[in-house]
Order: sequence, then structure tokens, then C-alpha cells
Amino acid sequence: MIHGIGSRRSTWEPLIDQLEDRFTCVSYDLRGHGESPLTESPFGLDELVEDLEALREKLGIDHAHVIGHSLGGMIGPAYARAHPDRVLSLGLLSTAAGRTEEDRSKLQAVIAAMEEKGIEPVLNTLVQRWYTDEFIEARPDAIEARIKQVVDTSADVFLNVFHIYAETEMGPWLNEIAAPSLVLTGELDGGCNPRLNQFIHEELQNSDLVILPELKHSILVESPGEVAGHVSDFLMRQL
Repeated sequence: MIHGIGSRRSTWEPLIDQLEDRFTCVSYDLRGHGESPLTESPFGLDELVEDLEALREKLGIDHAHVIGHSLGGMIGPAYARAHPDRVLSLGLLSTAAGRTEEDRSKLQAVIAAMEEKGIEPVLNTLVQRWYTDEFIEARPDAIEARIKQVVDTSADVFLNVFHIYAETEMGPWLNEIAAPSLVLTGELDGGCNPRLNQFIHEELQNSDLVILPELKHSILVESPGEVAGHVSDFLMRQL
């Protein structure tokens, strides 16, 4: 279970609660996040892929279902491309491929704003992109916890992984991925919208596409039960 930019392994706990009776669930902090050290900087997607392979080897896991959210949804397929014999299936949650020039320009504008003004002044914009207005109003505790995760992440690391997310384009090689895949995103996710996930679905050799109505980017926090239901159904079909 691979989290996204400035997040933590704890983001997966609501899903683990609903899956651990049938599956061994392994979540971890990306390098420079949470309890994981920063080994070198800057780093790229290849290093994050090999971090996952090192973890798999250390734990002695021969094969796994690999699921990732946002940036994690890019690390998973890249890992499957590099180590196809280790992957039983993939979950690509709230991620992106097939971006247009306009999509890329919007992302670069966000990065430029963070590099110019700092991350904290841009956080309100990010929160608005991550969560629905209803959730922001109803769960200020969850919003505060997410903001703390970002603030507690080194600014260099946060910008490093944001660059990886913005500059990774899976389109040229998604058709190489043979593992059964679940492609899932929120209907109202601006950066990882249904159009981009439809592209991912069409490029993969064997995938299911699910669009969650009325949700934005942070589906693991805002609607974990709904996500867990789809993930569980998909995984059970792979057994």
C-alpha cells in the first residue's frame, strides 16, 4: 500500500481494517516521509520503485497485490513494469496519465507558486482540490491532520515528490503492464479526473474502471468504506 505526496502509511488504516481478515496488508512511509529516512535528495521515480523492491525483499514476500494512491498510483505500475514477476495485481487510485499540455501547465503553476511563496501559503488551494466542501466543513479534524502531515514533511522532500508526480507520464508504457488492475478515482478530482483515468483504463491490458460519484482526490480519507468495498471485490476476484 503506497501513499501519495506528503502523506503517511496511516492513511491506509481504514482500508486495512476492512481487508486484514483476508489479506496480509503492508503499508509503509515513502522516503523522507513519516518514519522513513531521507537517503539522498533529489530522487526520482526509479528510486521510489527500488525502495519498494528493497522492502519486498526484506520482508520475504514473493508476490503481492500492489495498490497506490496519487503518486503511489504511479509507483505501483512503474514497479510492475520493473518487476513484473512480483506483482499479482495493481490498484491505481486517484492517479493520472495522458495529461494534456494544459493539465501539465496547471501543475507546473502550482509547483511554481510553492517554490516562490512556500508550501504553507498554497495549502488552502490544495485542500480545496483534495476534499469536497461538505467534508471540509464536517471534518475539520481530518483537514488539520492532513495539513500537519504536509507541514511536518521536509519542504525539499515535498517539492521533490510533487515534481515526480507532475513530471511522470505513464502513457508511453502502460500498455506493457499485464497485471490485472483496478483503476479508481473521484468524479470531481480535478488533477486525476475521470478523463485521465479512462485513458489509463484503455491503455492497460486488463483493467476495471470505477468512478466514485461526488468525490475529489482524498478518497481514502473521505470515503474509505466505499473504496474498501471496490478494492475488496477486485482482490477477491483475483484469488
